Amino acid sequence: FVVASADYIKSFDGPLRTFSFTPVLMPVYEHINDDFGKVDRLNFAGKTYFLLYDTDIDLIFLTGGSKTNRYGMDFSRNITSNFEIHGELAFINDYEKRFINSDGTVFDKEYDATSYLLGLRYLTKSDTTYIFEYFHDATGFAESEMTDYFSFINKGYDTYLTSGDDSLLKEASNAAGGSYNRKNPMRDYLYLRVSQKEPFDILYFTPSLTGIFNINDGSFSIGPELLYTGVKNLELRLRTTFLIGDSYTEYGEKLNDFWIGLRVRYYF
Repeated sequence: FVVASADYIKSFDGPLRTFSFTPVLMPVYEHINDDFGKVDRLNFAGKTYFLLYDTDIDLIFLTGGSKTNRYGMDFSRNITSNFEIHGELAFINDYEKRFINSDGTVFDKEYDATSYLLGLRYLTKSDTTYIFEYFHDATGFAESEMTDYFSFINKGYDTYLTSGDDSLLKEASNAAGGSYNRKNPMRDYLYLRVSQKEPFDILYFTPSLTGIFNINDGSFSIGPELLYTGVKNLELRLRTTFLIGDSYTEYGEKLNDFWIGLRVRYYF
């Protein structure tokens, strides 16, 4: 994107230790950021940061007409040296959601969407880190809306097998081009990550386990991971994820039951 931005930072003595403000101008015209939203608009965004009473606070906004107005905030605070809490809040004015029922009828709904996240991080004396979060996405789909979508896909697939007509599958694919294809398309999730630094005194080795649970339909993913950084400027990460759920659930309807990958990253 083509943007113009600046930074202002000020330090203080007292409860407010640091203040910063980052204004951003984003023009959206033909051939300039025209995939961002409505064209012929000059959008203004900004981020304000406070370090207040040892709490990190961010306030964020976007306005200008290319997208509807939206506002957000987040915070992070260390309660003790090994225990931290954090949270996020986001508000989208006049959010437009498009969804499809089991017969293929497309609906549009406009509403104000308020999403939020609450979480904590805990570090034990043995260097085990626990991160636990609850996330509510007001722009996500309800369980019934996802069930209708999966039902329509199955109907389209059955039609294709019997007649060779793929029009319903194309219609479902067009619908999936939007919010249905998001990483987490539904409303309520629990996230847990547990990592152990250098177990059994194995230097530069960190195993971890990550789980995401969909509260709405009961499906979940679980992924073990092995990270090794014992070679200078080289990072080796072996990761696999298992997807578990019934039919017509988010993780149960994924194309695969599990995947495994090795990532090699070299810094120079």
